[in-house]
Amino acid sequence: MFLVEGNKTIKEIPTSHYLINEIYSINPSELSLGNLTATEISPMELKKISFLQHPKDSVAVCELREELVETETGVQLILDGIQDPGNLGTIIRLADWFGISQIICSEDTADFYNPKVIQASMGSFLRVNILYQNLEKYLTENQQPVIGTDMDGTSFYDYKFPDNFNLVLGNEGNGIRPEIENLLTDKITIPRFGKSKATESLNVAMSAGIILGQIFNKK
Repeated sequence: MFLVEGNKTIKEIPTSHYLINEIYSINPSELSLGNLTATEISPMELKKISFLQHPKDSVAVCELREELVETETGVQLILDGIQDPGNLGTIIRLADWFGISQIICSEDTADFYNPKVIQASMGSFLRVNILYQNLEKYLTENQQPVIGTDMDGTSFYDYKFPDNFNLVLGNEGNGIRPEIENLLTDKITIPRFGKSKATESLNVAMSAGIILGQIFNKK
């Protein structure tokens, strides 16, 4: 089981692949979900069971779903050791925004059922398929080009992206690990225009948003 918080996201769950087991709400009348009935609780009880510092209205207890591999088409994100739950949730939200249906995560990437990931994704986890795989094995067997982000790569403004490919985003501190870097078809980078050297790199979720914006702008 895992928790989903907030009426807005909870109302979207019945149209997804996830199943709700129980709902607890301070105002059950605000949730109309067919045969599902929310159990009324007090604001103090909600605060006790919520992972949020300031919970709003409801918490749903949902069932974990079996991982299902979808046929990769278009752009597919590959996450190599992303550790911060907020970054993972934001990347899932970006994937949903740009119509990317599947994200492949390394086995040491943060758990996407982490409440912070679910919260940061703002409901996008319901529409993006997340898989945890041995990346070296997966990318070796995968037929699509593998493009990775790297400080020494080609400027992504000049790079001609193929129609179908895997985009690899590396760990926040260490980047893409060597065994995955060896499998890259090409490396791209976001060129720096500012003169200050104090900013050494960009946040991985921020980088993902900038790169995806450029990719889909060219489409």
